[in-house]
Amino acid sequence: MAHVPQIKIPATYIRGGTSKGVFFRRQDLPEVAQEPGEARDKILMRVIGSPDPYGQQIDGMGGATSSTSKTVILDKSAEPDHDVDYLFGQVAINKAFVDWSGNCGNLTAAVGAFAISGGLVDPARIPQNGICTVRIWQKNIKKTIIAHVPITNGQVQETGDFELDGVTFPAAEVVIEFMDPADGEGSMFPTGNLVDDLEVPGIGTFKATMINAGIPTIFVNAEDIGYKGTELQKDINSDAAALERFEIMRAYGAVKMGLISDISEAVARQHTPKIAFVAPATDYEASSGKQISASDIDVCVRALSMGKLHHAMMGTASVAIATAAAVPGTLVNLAAGGGERDAVTFGHPSGTLRVGAAASEQENGDWTATKAVMSRSARVLMEGWVRIPGDCF
Repeated sequence: MAHVPQIKIPATYIRGGTSKGVFFRRQDLPEVAQEPGEARDKILMRVIGSPDPYGQQIDGMGGATSSTSKTVILDKSAEPDHDVDYLFGQVAINKAFVDWSGNCGNLTAAVGAFAISGGLVDPARIPQNGICTVRIWQKNIKKTIIAHVPITNGQVQETGDFELDGVTFPAAEVVIEFMDPADGEGSMFPTGNLVDDLEVPGIGTFKATMINAGIPTIFVNAEDIGYKGTELQKDINSDAAALERFEIMRAYGAVKMGLISDISEAVARQHTPKIAFVAPATDYEASSGKQISASDIDVCVRALSMGKLHHAMMGTASVAIATAAAVPGTLVNLAAGGGERDAVTFGHPSGTLRVGAAASEQENGDWTATKAVMSRSARVLMEGWVRIPGDCF
């Protein structure tokens, strides 16, 4: 019996922040996948190796974690005063769907570099040496992101001495500015409250801060759910019952935030919202063995992504953390000691991260965020073609 041969698609495998993903220029995708639809989703799933009932993604480029089951499509921007359109697809590991509901902040660190190298940025805007400011239009959430990419001898500078907890080797620093980071339309606090009572039938009622900034995120107090805020991946991800509780809480939070109308819809919206728990600064040992002192951080935060505790911190959730910390009275702000602040250093399972944020209260009582700023790094791991069976879409 004859079988359809494989096809090859130009692609680049890149680490951005503490994530990895397969990057494509839209023009390089098969014509049927250059627009949203079933064919595009099937192609991206096959590239990553999903759905995989074994949960390993052995037959694809994915790494069997939420941080490594990611795809990016870039195109020259149609938006005024922007260089590149950035579309992010979070590929489910053991289910057949691609979640387009949010951004990936970590991979944002690689967008500017890939856009420059891929000819998507006007050469006149790229200095011979110095910093290239890449204006990114994030298509998932319709927001502007500014990436400051170092350039040496006309080429993207990837190597350097910037260290990022959660990444083993140093690289060049890329400064990312998330402009007006409230995610989507409407209020930054969609319930109208800085703190709500989140009622979860069969589990309990918890104080929660629900915010749309960077990515929709539900924050609860670690103590209220039986944790210290210093847990590592093994402490959470090895506990199936705990993961199920978190998912149920996330589903009820999503309904309360107005993101879905019924908890049953949460299964098809795994990427957003995120759920995280916070605690006052505490000494702990990071997953690398590094000792984190309470004096080094303002607050401890742990966050789940795609149903598992993240090994470090999602970039978009970092924006949510910093923005919530800047608003007096949120659970994040209170755990960090309260008061006004324009930056926060938080402890995560792999170490620490400092993120700046500016928020202000309006006359009608709503809060707005002007921008959030953080440093990340990115590095091309492999470039060429990715191959998939020609009949998979």
